[in-house]
Amino acid sequence: MRGMKRRLPRRKIIVLLSLPLMIGLLWSLKSPLAPDKLLYSARQMFDDESAKPAPIFGSAPFVIVLDAGHGGHDPGADGASGQYEKDFTQAITQKVYQLLLKESAFIPYMTRTEHTSIELEDRAAFANSQRADAFLSIHGNTFPEEPTVSGTEIYYYKPDSVAFAQTLQRAVVKASGFKDRGIKKEEWRVLRLSEVPAALLEVGFLTNAREESYLLGEKGQNTIAQGIVAGLRNYLDIR
Repeated sequence: MRGMKRRLPRRKIIVLLSLPLMIGLLWSLKSPLAPDKLLYSARQMFDDESAKPAPIFGSAPFVIVLDAGHGGHDPGADGASGQYEKDFTQAITQKVYQLLLKESAFIPYMTRTEHTSIELEDRAAFANSQRADAFLSIHGNTFPEEPTVSGTEIYYYKPDSVAFAQTLQRAVVKASGFKDRGIKKEEWRVLRLSEVPAALLEVGFLTNAREESYLLGEKGQNTIAQGIVAGLRNYLDIR
């Protein structure tokens, strides 16, 4: 009848719809890429950190967990002047904490408030238990073999921590004027065990006498602390 479309039998429709799938399967079998490499290529698209969307946050106040690296019987590294890393991290972390307390947008916590030893697993577990919006472990870097090495660098492990590390790195470097050594991926326990966005900040090199003098001084620590707070504000999009 005029105006009516001719219908194909159901069996032919199924065959036609199956053709692209069959062709794709045959191509993969003939492809020079092994199946595991094909799977890797697919994963690579999802693991491309530059392609990941910006994080979406809830509303303030935001929970921030600050971790002063080392402590207690673990002094950390020795600086150029012989002072311990644990003392530097405690001092600057306390300054960041006090600044955050003054802002209603933040609810800050510290993993340690005294010179006590805390296992790395417990530091990450505390941040997880608080469901922190950001977890920051603060350290001082060292390279005694070459005391002229300087600069700030930040470490992350999980993809959802990349934006946090990048934003914080820019803010701290801008505040201090230190050399920008970038962000780096490392499978450290305090980062690997974190279930929240986490970063480990190496503020500067304590084995560089000039940089250590700035990091141990009141003015330098205040500047760094303000840079860290600025980075947190930028990361959480607080205006």
